[in-house]
Amino acid sequence: MKSYPILKTALSLALSTLLFSSCKTAGGPSNTIPIGEFASLTGGTATFGQSVHNGDVLAVDEINAAGGILGKQIDLITEDDQSKTEDAVASVQKLVNADHVIAVLGEVASSRSMAGAPICQAAHVPMITPASTNIDVTKKGDYIFRICYTDPFQGQTMAQFAYNTLGKRRAAILLDVKQDYSVGLDAAFKNTFTFLGGTIVSEQSYSTGDKDFRAALTSIKGANPDVIFVPGYYTEVSLIVRQARELGITVPILGGDGWDSPELTKGAEAQFNNTYFSNHFSTEDPDTTVQLFIKKYQDRYHTVPDAMAALGYDATRLLADAITRAGSTDSVKLRRAIASTKNFPGVTGNITIDAERNASKPITIIKIVNGAFHFAQRIGPNGEPMTPFQP
Repeated sequence: MKSYPILKTALSLALSTLLFSSCKTAGGPSNTIPIGEFASLTGGTATFGQSVHNGDVLAVDEINAAGGILGKQIDLITEDDQSKTEDAVASVQKLVNADHVIAVLGEVASSRSMAGAPICQAAHVPMITPASTNIDVTKKGDYIFRICYTDPFQGQTMAQFAYNTLGKRRAAILLDVKQDYSVGLDAAFKNTFTFLGGTIVSEQSYSTGDKDFRAALTSIKGANPDVIFVPGYYTEVSLIVRQARELGITVPILGGDGWDSPELTKGAEAQFNNTYFSNHFSTEDPDTTVQLFIKKYQDRYHTVPDAMAALGYDATRLLADAITRAGSTDSVKLRRAIASTKNFPGVTGNITIDAERNASKPITIIKIVNGAFHFAQRIGPNGEPMTPFQP
């Protein structure tokens, strides 16, 4: 069937306006600063987009309540890409060409960020992704930034965690070949684990949207691994872990930040015991910045924030800080200000933008116990343990 992305984007915008009252329409007054956001408010990874959007809105409302930026209020213009790459393209085209935003926030999924980035780069509109970890995202141009860590750092960290902390030597990998995110994590984990002296005993694959993983898991079980790495999104991982435990696979299962969703363990809380994933944030972190954000988020949304919400909040605040330091919304000055960010005090850790426009920052290891996410360890930007491992 032929795809009509512009029509779908228009329909999704109407839906998003109904569902998310804080989304603004295009063409705000001249005393506002238009900032664009594209996110998966609906579709397969909707919890990611909804959480990031909530964090963005919370930050925007705080900034506006404090007087705005450069004497103007922020006008957040949000597009729902429905978790689809083609709709991400149409969304960013609208934000840049029709809404004339001065910067773009988004996306979470690396594939969708890489689809939107060339549009921003061509128009010299700075784009900040809160959570796209694939290394190629910021290679799309000098106007493309991220405030999260990268897949190589995330994959290396989980390989080191498996080998050094858990003492595992035989790893199996089950990756999503349709997601750049998963492919990037797979490569980093595999290279680091084997460099340390471990062995990859089985590598199996699946595609986004698959429901039955038993054949791949049976092959993995036959290879007798002592740890399994599943660098996917929560939508498939939720089923993979359930089916692995049903097949009698009891070894630790590890993943990345794509696991972070309240939907991950629903109905299978006990089956997720002995699983770990890397993340940007933990609600158990005693840091006062973290705890203040959690309180404000709970007061606003009546739920506990996840890492995507924290990253959205940080991305918006970092952009506002850059506009203030630039003293202008001029694209060249704003790009330079974002690039010069040093030790920005984020909820997800202090953020420094490096020469490749990536974030140098810590990473957190989460352990799942009966469906609850618990802080296990924090690792520094150079791979150094910042806290003892809490088994």
